[in-house]
Amino acid sequence: MINFDDMVDRFLQSEIRIRSIGRYYPSEVGQCMRKTWYTFRNPKPVDKELKKVFEAGNRLHEFVADVFKSDKVEEVELVEKEVPFELVFDDFTISGRIDDLIRVKIGSREALVEVKSTKDLRYMEEASESHIMQLQLYLHARKVKEGILLYLEKNTLKSKTFHVVYDENVFNQVIERFRLLHKKLIDGKLPLPESRLDQDKRWMCRSCQYAEDCFRDTPDIDLGNFL
Repeated sequence: MINFDDMVDRFLQSEIRIRSIGRYYPSEVGQCMRKTWYTFRNPKPVDKELKKVFEAGNRLHEFVADVFKSDKVEEVELVEKEVPFELVFDDFTISGRIDDLIRVKIGSREALVEVKSTKDLRYMEEASESHIMQLQLYLHARKVKEGILLYLEKNTLKSKTFHVVYDENVFNQVIERFRLLHKKLIDGKLPLPESRLDQDKRWMCRSCQYAEDCFRDTPDIDLGNFL
């Protein structure tokens, strides 16, 4: 007999990654800024159950690319997958290999499709704000005006899509957010615990590996300390 659960755990086992201040991932724009700050100042290995979720999502992204490049699908032409990404600013860089981004042609138009896996589509009425912000980065870097957020339900392969148009104002807001994170890291000052302060985002705290650190460092939140 084999213990496949144990084999998967070993296959996905990750070491603590020491990160360099000044190089950030696009996906971090939608995270609680304090959590991202901790990944630099107090790095921990990624939780093994979370790694499994990420890996399952990556496999779904491969499925979507296979559908787009299939001879049975004529309305979409797959141009590129795993699109490279890098934006360089004065003192920091946003970069990474984007597994969930696909460049396609729909007729004469070109679009970037970002694939996100989800557990349940029934209550999804609009795209996630953080996913829209992330896609704005990609649209700017690739000089593409249109994007599509494609949400794929893990158990059924049902989907929902949301059209996103490049918006320079939103892009600039995203960059200012990274600029603030960079300054907080350089100065060694904790950012606001954003998820704790926003009722709609408080669910992030339940799965955050830095929740104990966050509550220990600021059990009571005085906004004046973070201004």
